[in-house]
Amino acid sequence: MDGLPTERSQRLSRAAALRLSLYLRCVAEWPADGDKVSSSRIADAVGVSDAQVRRDLAALGHLGQRGVGYDARELAAAIRTALGIDRAWRAVLVGVGNLGRALLRYQGFRAQGFQIVGLFDSDPAKIGTEVEGLTVEPVTRLAERAAALRVELGVLTVPGETAHAVAEALVGAGVRGILNFAPVVLKLPRKVRLVTVDLAIQLEQLAFQVQHGDGANRDDD
Repeated sequence: MDGLPTERSQRLSRAAALRLSLYLRCVAEWPADGDKVSSSRIADAVGVSDAQVRRDLAALGHLGQRGVGYDARELAAAIRTALGIDRAWRAVLVGVGNLGRALLRYQGFRAQGFQIVGLFDSDPAKIGTEVEGLTVEPVTRLAERAAALRVELGVLTVPGETAHAVAEALVGAGVRGILNFAPVVLKLPRKVRLVTVDLAIQLEQLAFQVQHGDGANRDDD
């Protein structure tokens, strides 16, 4: 049934799910020789061990044959199912500023099955305007419209001071997952999944790695 995770996908850790996303990018982009791809080729491209790739893919079922490799189409389909992107996901975007507009122009969302079906903003100058084929609606109607649009995901590109109120409105409308670009830590009900992308923190981590070189790669405390 749509929206329900499979038994195998429930056992995947977040780290494994991230690796699967990287594997999928590789498989989707490569012109596979004879429609077969090897674990070693994936490992080299992603930067993990061959054994790690085989362990991750073994969790998806019996896909490959030793010495032969994986059927590219079958592997891509299995990864999509495990990640839950073998169907369409409807989402709204709140905050139609520079970042929000850039995300709307990104073709990768639609290619992976993510459909932005509603735009919302609090700026009167933006309300009623059309952006990438969608009309910007007032954020005051977010809860009502999100429910009517049957969205499951929300993308926040709003200032930190308004992020909590917007997230609560999305949760109240039944949204099950939020991608948050606001520079703030959100506290949401456990049933709602949250991924936060703080670009400043990512730059801080990059600066740390550059500053400390190889020592920055240690995972121990």
